[in-house]
Amino acid sequence: MTGRPIVGAARIRLRAQAANLYMEGCTIQSVARQIGYSYGTTRTLLLEAGVRIRSRSVGWPR
Repeated sequence: MTGRPIVGAARIRLRAQAANLYMEGCTIQSVARQIGYSYGTTRTLLLEAGVRIRSRSVGWPR
Protein backbone atom coordinates (compact mmCIF):
# COMPACT_ATOMS: atom_id res chain seq x y z
CA MET A 1 0.00 0.00 0.00
CA THR A 2 2.94 2.34 0.41
CA GLY A 3 3.21 5.12 -2.16
CA ARG A 4 -0.51 5.61 -2.70
CA PRO A 5 -2.34 8.64 -1.32
CA ILE A 6 -4.79 7.81 1.45
CA VAL A 7 -7.95 9.89 1.07
CA GLY A 8 -11.53 10.13 2.25
CA ALA A 9 -13.12 7.46 4.39
CA ALA A 10 -10.10 5.17 3.98
CA ARG A 11 -7.87 7.80 5.61
CA ILE A 12 -10.31 8.27 8.47
CA ARG A 13 -10.45 4.51 9.14
CA LEU A 14 -6.67 4.11 8.88
CA ARG A 15 -6.09 7.08 11.18
CA ALA A 16 -8.42 5.57 13.80
CA GLN A 17 -6.79 2.13 13.48
CA ALA A 18 -3.31 3.62 13.87
CA ALA A 19 -4.39 5.72 16.86
CA ASN A 20 -5.96 2.71 18.59
CA LEU A 21 -2.85 0.58 18.12
CA TYR A 22 -0.58 3.36 19.36
CA MET A 23 -2.75 4.07 22.39
CA GLU A 24 -2.63 0.35 23.24
CA GLY A 25 1.14 0.74 23.60
CA CYS A 26 2.53 -0.17 20.18
CA THR A 27 5.48 1.81 18.87
CA ILE A 28 5.09 3.92 15.74
CA GLN A 29 7.28 1.42 13.87
CA SER A 30 5.08 -1.46 15.01
CA VAL A 31 1.91 0.40 14.01
CA ALA A 32 3.48 1.19 10.62
CA ARG A 33 4.21 -2.50 9.99
CA GLN A 34 0.69 -3.50 11.03
CA ILE A 35 -1.08 -0.97 8.79
CA GLY A 36 1.36 -1.35 5.90
CA TYR A 37 2.67 2.21 5.65
CA SER A 38 5.97 3.95 6.35
CA TYR A 39 7.01 5.34 9.71
CA GLY A 40 6.57 8.90 8.42
CA THR A 41 3.08 8.32 7.04
CA THR A 42 2.05 6.55 10.23
CA ARG A 43 3.38 9.39 12.38
CA THR A 44 1.46 11.90 10.26
CA LEU A 45 -1.75 9.88 10.65
CA LEU A 46 -1.25 9.78 14.42
CA LEU A 47 -0.71 13.52 14.59
CA GLU A 48 -3.81 14.12 12.46
CA ALA A 49 -5.76 11.94 14.90
CA GLY A 50 -4.65 14.23 17.74
CA VAL A 51 -2.50 11.58 19.41
CA ARG A 52 0.27 12.88 21.64
CA ILE A 53 3.49 11.19 20.51
CA ARG A 54 5.38 9.56 23.36
CA SER A 55 9.04 10.39 23.90
CA ARG A 56 11.60 7.69 23.31
CA SER A 57 12.27 5.37 26.21
CA VAL A 58 15.38 5.75 28.31
CA GLY A 59 18.04 3.34 27.18
CA TRP A 60 17.69 3.80 23.43
CA PRO A 61 21.04 3.98 21.63
CA ARG A 62 22.22 7.51 21.04
